[in-house]
Amino acid sequence: MAKMRGADIIAEYLVKEQVPYLVGLCGHGDIGLLDAFYDRKDKIKTISVRHEQAAGHIADAYFRVAHKPLATFTSCGPGSTNMPTALGAAFLDSSAFLAITGDVATSQFGRSPFQETGRHYQAEFVNVVRPYVKKSYQATRPEQLPTMIRQAWKTMTTGRPGPCHLDVPFNVFAEEADVEVPEPKLWREGISSRSTCSSELVNKAAELLLGTDKPCIIAGHGAALSEASRELVKLAELLNAPVATTANGKGVIPADHPLSVGPVGRNGSHMANESCRSCDVLLALGVKFDDRQSSGWLPGYTFNIPPTKLIHVEIDPDELARNYPPFIGILGDAKTFLQELLANLENRKIKADAKRNAAWLASIAEWRKAWENFNAPQYVSDAVPIQPERLVKDIRAVLPRNGILLPDVGEHHNWLLQFYDAYEPCTMLQSWAFAAMGFGICGALGAKLAAPDRVCVSVCGDGGFMMTPHILSTAVEYNIPAVWIIWNNYGFNVIRHQANGAWPNREIATSFCRHETGELFNPDFAALARACGAQGARVEKPGDFKGVFDAAIKANAPFVIDVAVNRQVFAPSTGSWALEPFGHPEPSYGKRNLRK
Repeated sequence: MAKMRGADIIAEYLVKEQVPYLVGLCGHGDIGLLDAFYDRKDKIKTISVRHEQAAGHIADAYFRVAHKPLATFTSCGPGSTNMPTALGAAFLDSSAFLAITGDVATSQFGRSPFQETGRHYQAEFVNVVRPYVKKSYQATRPEQLPTMIRQAWKTMTTGRPGPCHLDVPFNVFAEEADVEVPEPKLWREGISSRSTCSSELVNKAAELLLGTDKPCIIAGHGAALSEASRELVKLAELLNAPVATTANGKGVIPADHPLSVGPVGRNGSHMANESCRSCDVLLALGVKFDDRQSSGWLPGYTFNIPPTKLIHVEIDPDELARNYPPFIGILGDAKTFLQELLANLENRKIKADAKRNAAWLASIAEWRKAWENFNAPQYVSDAVPIQPERLVKDIRAVLPRNGILLPDVGEHHNWLLQFYDAYEPCTMLQSWAFAAMGFGICGALGAKLAAPDRVCVSVCGDGGFMMTPHILSTAVEYNIPAVWIIWNNYGFNVIRHQANGAWPNREIATSFCRHETGELFNPDFAALARACGAQGARVEKPGDFKGVFDAAIKANAPFVIDVAVNRQVFAPSTGSWALEPFGHPEPSYGKRNLRK
């Protein structure tokens, strides 16, 4: 036991957790916390951002790469109300960090002091973030902090990951208590979040997969988070089964593996959607079957469940039978399930056989060839403004195989999802479920902090970049060498296309232009980068991009590339997406396969 200030309790616990970075923004509500980290500068580096949302996105992206949480700090009032967007993005995509928020002093609770959220209940900031965290804690005495922070860390990192929140009143940072700071190993070393699976259900799954000649596997974010890539590839090769992925599952199987068929959904690949809707048995690993990945749950567009028999493996019981009825529903960790299934198949003496499912794989090969032939001319297009397919393929050609790409939210994301090849898990990081603009832009710093020896690149829209351009200043301040490729199409173009589809020729508030003349307008992004201390370049011709991008990577410094992209073309849809009451559009490529 030792007499410690509340702030020192928090700081010392983070040291014990070996947290390398504390990310946030100062305010009067958190200065007590900052003082404790001043004494630990050699153990935890504090990174100050220019907007609180950026801190959350940095911590989120860091976890997606390192699978270890960071902590953020923000002050009371508007300082912390800037955090829910980042918390929501992390929560809905199963990413974890600890958000520490300052609050008003306990002696002032309910008296409406400066920046108190307390009209309905005193100091109730916990209710502001409640929908976006796994659990929220509020300490009113420093002796509560050891229990709260160790519980928060366990909650964040076991089961389905997610952020937690610790609200600390101003006085609690400074007040002292006789406490013992918990030892993380003592409290968590014996806990396994890789829950085992019912051997009976594993055996049933094995029999079902071996009894069909048209199996398919779909790997989601749960497979990536459980680090199940090796086991997944081994199973696919053993069964000779195609593997599709969700958006956040990209890279769990290398895109150039012969059994990889790409991502599913509205802007998935043709062969992925065809494989998933035509298979007899579908093994889903850590997949929540949301509307964009499931083509709005329309039968025959991405899935046919039933009659397709679904084996659904999920660590979160809420996801089982949420959107599709499982023929076999298994509550468990994806990696553990795969290990147990592989052991079952080994006991059966099942060996890899190139002739297994030959007719099924031949059909998939035909779908793949047709899809590639359809898109191939655009990969080498010299059109100006630059054709999206050409830009995506040129990004992939220059970026190292293990480089980390962070698409922000916007039209460019559809193109990257469809045409960018990921070869390793967690190398294409995106805000999928919450679609928070700014994640890809700010998260590039978090990815780089987690993987300093790898190239980290954000591809972002011109609209999204202008929401969080302050991240350039942070990158320069801390010398974090990320690259930002701005997909410049002069507008919120994905919404522009959607609105025009519903109400043709009635465009309003979706393009960036001078409204007196209609002339398209954007800032000079390269000049903006230079004004922030970063480097910048503008690319208008497709033949120039690779050289500029290669130079940006070699510069090993914050670098912005402003790329003029064709704003008139759509990413081809191979599935659909239902937005009531407008119904759903038919795929622009391929035919749906409605099976009775």
